Amino acid sequence: MIKIGFLLSSLLFTFFTPTQEDILANIAVAMKAGSSKELIKFCNTNIEIKVDGKASNYSIAQAEVVLKDFFLKNPPKGFQYIHQGSSPEGLKYTIGTYSLEEGSYRVVMVVKNVKNQFKIDTINFSRE
Repeated sequence: MIKIGFLLSSLLFTFFTPTQEDILANIAVAMKAGSSKELIKFCNTNIEIKVDGKASNYSIAQAEVVLKDFFLKNPPKGFQYIHQGSSPEGLKYTIGTYSLEEGSYRVVMVVKNVKNQFKIDTINFSRE
C-alpha cells in the first residue's frame, strides 16, 4: 500500500513539475506580451540584467521594475528563440530575437536549475 502511494505521488510530481521546455515556452509568452509581471516569475531571486552593454545585478523586485521600464520603452512585436543549448557545467542558455516596431534586440538568457526549478539567472538585451 505504501509503495502504491509513493508511486502515485511520484507520478503526480513528475506530471506537474514544469520541465525546462515548459519554462522556456512560458518565458517566450511573457516576452511576446512584454509582461515583466509574468517574466519575473521565471527569474532567480537575484538576476543580472544587461541592456545595450550596461549590466547590473538586481533583486527580484528591482528586476521587475527594470524589465517593466524596458518593455514600456520597447513594446514587443514578437519574440522567438533562434538557438538553445547547455554548457558542460549544466547551465542552459537561449538566444532569441525580441522584435520591435523598428528593429530588434538579440536576447541571451542563462537559465539555472535552482532547487529543482529552472530560473533565469542572466538576461542580456543587445540592440541589433
